[in-house]
Amino acid sequence: MKFLDDYRDPAIAAQLVGAILEAGAGHWKVMEVCGGQTHAIVRNGIDRKLADKVTLLHGPGCPVCVTSTDLIDKAITLASREDVVFCSFGDMLRVRGSEQDLLSVKAQGGDVRTLYSPLDCLKIAREHPDKQVIFFAIGFETTAPVNASVVYQAYQQNLRNFSILCAQVLIPPAIAAILNSPECQVQALLAPGHVCSVMGCSEYAQLCSRFHLPIIVTGFEPVDILQGIHMAVAQLEQGHARLENQYARAVKPDGNKVARDMIDRVFRVVDRTWRGFGVIPKGGLSLRDEFVEFDAEKRFELTDRPAEDSSVCISSLVLQGIRKPCDCPAFAGSCTPERPLGAPMISSEGACAAYYRYSRQSENSERMKASRSQ
Repeated sequence: MKFLDDYRDPAIAAQLVGAILEAGAGHWKVMEVCGGQTHAIVRNGIDRKLADKVTLLHGPGCPVCVTSTDLIDKAITLASREDVVFCSFGDMLRVRGSEQDLLSVKAQGGDVRTLYSPLDCLKIAREHPDKQVIFFAIGFETTAPVNASVVYQAYQQNLRNFSILCAQVLIPPAIAAILNSPECQVQALLAPGHVCSVMGCSEYAQLCSRFHLPIIVTGFEPVDILQGIHMAVAQLEQGHARLENQYARAVKPDGNKVARDMIDRVFRVVDRTWRGFGVIPKGGLSLRDEFVEFDAEKRFELTDRPAEDSSVCISSLVLQGIRKPCDCPAFAGSCTPERPLGAPMISSEGACAAYYRYSRQSENSERMKASRSQ
């Protein structure tokens, strides 16, 4: 616990804040792409403490936020079938498709189940041989190894009543899409440490060279994030653009070979539609031909259909780091966690949810302090 406490130490954090604020004359825009980092930033007021020196931009955040409306519509179609047990992580149940969400399907009698591990699906498939068991396989690279392992085990066990609806996405192509945008404001990037712990750092080194900006592989505690920002600002002030690894205690240059091998064994890289981005070339994973019988889209012959998101919600701009959640006219009004319009307000790692929860708490706290001082 002491090791963890060191990365939450207020004194160390205060020293880093001071060092960042005193680091040269520039004002810099730094993006984090992980929702866990976004929540840590807003919860601990890091964005407000550094506002005179650094503007923190928030990226795609989480796979729940970027799963396309079309794919959610497909999930709803599958979950509505009488012969299907549809399994998913909890956050996905409230993300709206074109007309409804999975929670509505469950309320209407659909067999929709929330799981903590996709491995539970194999047990369900064995216990219900008369049902088609489908797992909504969402995630960045961090969930890909276990999702690949589940498919591989089903293949070995000849579980023909199991399949996945694949929504696996890849972070580096999305970063490239953000940096290629004419509206891009990003001058440095905090790379997600958990993704790099699986995949390694080589793709991020390539992004440094391609776009000439600093990228810091960063952890998730307040001191981690402040160290990452400090390293990024130091490079920006010196005109450097290289990869650095702040999260060396968890991330090795080559990542986790066993996990990467399992991903490569089961999945192949494909173009994928991201909510808020459109189609990102090589932006996701799909099952290899050897495992195509476990692809729910193929098994149930699902076709793509045009789908539109809310015209009021600006989540597409939030996910790209172009706008902040509080810039949305619906934020904290017609869009709340209880009545969400967009996925970033629904997901436990979404930027809108972070701003709603922590920024409002901070504002209330400041008002209370001001009232007591009067």
